Amino acid sequence: MNIPKHRFPFLLVIILLIINISQGYTQNNTRLFNSAEQEGNKLILHCSDGTITLSALSTNAMEASFTINSRIQPPSYSIANKAGDIDIQYSENDKEIHFNTSGIEALVKKNPFQISYFYKKRMLIREETGFFNQDSLIGFNMELSPEEKLMGGGSRVLGMNRRGNRLKLYNRASYGYETHADLMYYSMPVVISSQKYMLIFDNGASGFMDLGATDKDILQFEASGGRMSYFIVANDDWQELATSFTEITGRQPLPPRWAFGNMASRMGYRTQKQVESVVDTYINEEIPLDAIILDLFWFGPELQGYMGNLDWDRDSFPQAEQMLKNNRSKGVKTILITEPFVLTASYNYNECNELGLLAKKKDGAPYKYNFYFGETGLLDIFNPKTKDWFWNIYKKHSISGVDGWWGDLGEPEVHPDDIMHVNGSGKDVHNLYGHEWAKTVFEGYEKDFPNKRPLILMRSGFVGSQRYGLIPWSGDVNRSWGGLKPQVEISLQMGMQGLAYMHSDLGGFAGIYKDPELYTRWLQYGVFQPVYRTHAQDGLPSEPIYWDEETKNAARKSIQLRYQLTPYIYTLAWENCMKGLPMMRPLFYIDDDPKLLDEKDSYLWGNAFLVHPIIDKGAKKETIYLPKGSHWFDFYTDKLYAGGKTIKMKTTMDHIPVFVKAGAFIPMVPVFQNMDEYSSDTLIVHYYFDAAVKSSTGIVYEDDGESNNSWKNNQFELLQFSSNYADEKGLDIGIQHIENDYPGKPEDRCLRFIIHNWPQNRAKISSTDKSYTIKQSYDAAKKLLIIESSDDEQVLSIQ
Repeated sequence: MNIPKHRFPFLLVIILLIINISQGYTQNNTRLFNSAEQEGNKLILHCSDGTITLSALSTNAMEASFTINSRIQPPSYSIANKAGDIDIQYSENDKEIHFNTSGIEALVKKNPFQISYFYKKRMLIREETGFFNQDSLIGFNMELSPEEKLMGGGSRVLGMNRRGNRLKLYNRASYGYETHADLMYYSMPVVISSQKYMLIFDNGASGFMDLGATDKDILQFEASGGRMSYFIVANDDWQELATSFTEITGRQPLPPRWAFGNMASRMGYRTQKQVESVVDTYINEEIPLDAIILDLFWFGPELQGYMGNLDWDRDSFPQAEQMLKNNRSKGVKTILITEPFVLTASYNYNECNELGLLAKKKDGAPYKYNFYFGETGLLDIFNPKTKDWFWNIYKKHSISGVDGWWGDLGEPEVHPDDIMHVNGSGKDVHNLYGHEWAKTVFEGYEKDFPNKRPLILMRSGFVGSQRYGLIPWSGDVNRSWGGLKPQVEISLQMGMQGLAYMHSDLGGFAGIYKDPELYTRWLQYGVFQPVYRTHAQDGLPSEPIYWDEETKNAARKSIQLRYQLTPYIYTLAWENCMKGLPMMRPLFYIDDDPKLLDEKDSYLWGNAFLVHPIIDKGAKKETIYLPKGSHWFDFYTDKLYAGGKTIKMKTTMDHIPVFVKAGAFIPMVPVFQNMDEYSSDTLIVHYYFDAAVKSSTGIVYEDDGESNNSWKNNQFELLQFSSNYADEKGLDIGIQHIENDYPGKPEDRCLRFIIHNWPQNRAKISSTDKSYTIKQSYDAAKKLLIIESSDDEQVLSIQ
C-alpha cells in the first residue's frame, strides 16, 4: 500500500495521541518544581502548572489540594474538623522535601516531580502522574502495589475486594438488585486498602474511580469538575483506622434510643384509620413497636400527582395531629417521608418558583422535567433560601408531633446534568445533594429543637454525611434470597466508610414473593443490624402482625430479643458516636488474617458477637469460620468452640448462628413493649467464662435516651465491668462507675450476673461491698451461676 508523503504528519499526530491516551494522563511528566514554603501545618509547593498544598489534618491524616492559578477551589464537604496543634517536621535538600507528623509523612521528589506517602516509615502509596486536567476531566492517579486489595467506593455489590473494577461515582437508584450491583444509591470516592490506609477524593462531582481496571497497577480518579483534592488516613490497626478517619470526617451523633426499636413501614399506609389499626394490632399481639413510618400517601391519595404538597391529605388523615398524639401516648413515634421534588401540580410549586427556590436552566428559568410522579421542579438544596423554606416545613410538622424524617429519592433520583444549582451544574454537585439535605434538617434541629435528637433516614449522601445524623439504608432490594445475600457486604463496606447505620428493608422491598422462611431469616438477621425496620411494596405485608401464626411467632421472638439486647446495642451506638467504630464489623477487625478480607458471610456485631445470617433457602448446614485469638460460645446453646477454626453446624428455624466471644460481658434487660418503657433497673449481665481468658472488660452506656448531647454534657453513666481469673484464686468480677445524673436514672439498680460455663455446683461468693446481701443460684444442667448484687462499686470474688 502506497501512502502519500503529505499524510505522514497527520498519521504521526494520531499515533502520538494514541500513545498519550494509552499511557494515561501524563501531565506530571512536564510538571516542574519551583519552590516550597511551610506555613504551620501546611506545606505549599509552587509548581509550573499550579500550587499544591499539603496539609496535616491530624497525626494520621494528610490532605493534598491542587489549585490552578485561574481556578477557584470549591469548599470541602467531607472534612469536618480543622487540625489542631500538630507537631510538624520539615526538611529540604536539593533533591527532596520531607514533611511529616509523628505518624504520616509526605516525601516530595523535585525532579522528576512526585509525591509519596508513608506511615511510620511504612510505604502507603505514591502519585504516578498525580493531578491531571485533561479536556473535560480533572483527577488524580496513583500507583498500586501488586498485592494490595481495595475496598470502598460506597454502597455496591461486588464482593469485598473491589480492585479490578471501574466504579462510576454517581448516586443512582438500583431497583430490585440482588447479588450484583456496580452502581447504587450511595457511591463514595473512598478507597480502603488492605495495607491499612484510606484514600479519599474530596470531590462530589460525577465521575469514576478506576481501581486497577484499565491498568492493574494504577488507581485513577476522574471527575467532571469539583474540588481538586484528596486526603490519606493511615493507622496500624483496623479499628483505629476507623477512629482516625471519622476524626477527620466527623462522627455520628447518638440517635434517640427509640431509633433502635422496631419500626413498621410499608409503601404505604393510606389512611389515619389504617395507621391506628396497625399500631393497636402490634400492641394487642405483644410485638414490641417504637415507630410507624408513613410513605407518600400522607400528602396525597395516589402515587402520582401529589409530590411536593408536603402537607396532610385531610380526606385520608382528617385528624392527623390527634393521630400523632395518640401514637405517642402508646409509645409509638411517627416518621414521615419527604422528597426534594415539587410537582408543577402541587400546592407549593408556584411559591417555590416565585421565591427562586428551584434549580434552574442556564437562562435562569425554572428547570421543569417529567419523571414517574409527574412534571416537576427540583429544590435547590444548596440555596440558603431553599434550605430555610424546606426546614420550615419540617419545623411545622415537628411542632405538631412528627418525631422523625425520611428523605427519599435524594440521589436525586432524576437529576439532569445541565440543571443549575447556585454552586454548579447537576453533574458537578450531584453526589453532594443528599449530604446537603441531611445537613439542612440536622442544622434546623440544632437551631429550633436543640435538645432533641433528630432521626434522619436518607439513602444517599457523601463522605462525612454521618456527622449530620444521616441514617442510610440499602435501597429497594429485591424481596428474594438473592436480595438478602449482599446485605452484610453492603453494611460492612459502608460502616468502614463512616456510615455505621447502613441497614436493609427487613423482608425485602421490591416484588411480592411470599416466602415465610425468607421473611423469618431476614428478621432474625435484623436483630443484629443497626436499625430494625420492616418495609415492602403494597401487595405483601411487611409487618409480622399480618403473617401466619408460625411466622408471626418467630418474628415476635426475634423482635423481643432485639429489645432485650438494648443496653448492648445502645452502647455500640455510643462507641460509634465517640470513636467512629462501625456497629457491624468485618472479622479481620479482630483477626488480622489477609484471607478474611474477602469474608462477607459472617461479621462481628460489636466485638462480642459473631453473626452468620442464613441466606440460602432450605439450608441444613452452615460452614462458619471462628476468628483466632478467642474461644467462642454458641449464643443459644452455650457450646464452646475453639477459635481459628472452621466449623460446620446444623441449622434450626429458631435462630441463625450467633456466637459470643469468651470473656465477653453482654448486658441485657427483660422484654418490654417500647422504649418509653425501657429501664435498666434490672440489668442482666451475661459473662461467658472461659478458664483460658485471664482478664477481660465490658462497658454499658446509659442516659435518658432522648436529650441531645447528653454524652457531651455529663448527663450519662458508664458501668464498667472487668474479669480476672486465676486457677488458685478463682474469678473476680469488678464493677466500677462513671456516674452522672440524668432524667430517669434508676435510683437503685439490681445487677443480675449470669456466669456461663461455670464448672462447679457450689461457689463461695464474697464482695468488697458489705452493705448488700448477695443472692446466688446454680443451674447444673446449663452450668449457669446466677448472682444478684447492687451496681455499687465493688469486686465480686467467686471461688
